[in-house]
Amino acid sequence: MTDAPKRTPLYDLHVELGGKMVDFAGWEMPVQYPMGIMGEHKQCREKAGLFDVSHMGQVILKGDNVAQKLESLAPSAFTNLKEGKARYTFFTNEAGGIMDDLIVSNAGDHFFVVVNASMRHQDIPHMAKHLTGVEVTEIFDRALVAVQGPAAENVVGDLCPAAREMKFMETIVAEINGVECRLSRLGYTGEDGYEISIPEDK
Repeated sequence: MTDAPKRTPLYDLHVELGGKMVDFAGWEMPVQYPMGIMGEHKQCREKAGLFDVSHMGQVILKGDNVAQKLESLAPSAFTNLKEGKARYTFFTNEAGGIMDDLIVSNAGDHFFVVVNASMRHQDIPHMAKHLTGVEVTEIFDRALVAVQGPAAENVVGDLCPAAREMKFMETIVAEINGVECRLSRLGYTGEDGYEISIPEDK
């Protein structure tokens, strides 16, 4: 017997907007909306699209020498990753093969890591096992959305002026409508955009 798919905090909104819900990596996610795949593609390429990526794993790493220890798992220089900066990288296995890709951000008193939904069952235990002396905490009480497209800066900037000043691969904590969020200027669409980590009850 398999477990029922999980639902993100935006599940009810997806259904209300006519999203076609499917099982993706153990989560009920919208595979498309009534405007169709081409309409969604053009919206993101020409204006801006909103993506629910709450199924991805959000992780906090705390402890001594986190950056140095993380370098033993991923071929990236984290010891020179400045506070407020993010880096795209990947985990490698003992043979040097790629296990998964991920985003690592220096959040000051901790490192903030986002891993893929389909590999969170692998990546998070992998960090917990190998990052000796580091507290590995998966976050379950936050949603994660991505705003992607050439109009993303205006869309997010109208709600959070500080977003307009951010450069690519930068991350900050800022308020949106009075709610403290983590904003990162990055994404996987090839367009400009932001990923925003939001308390799920907001």
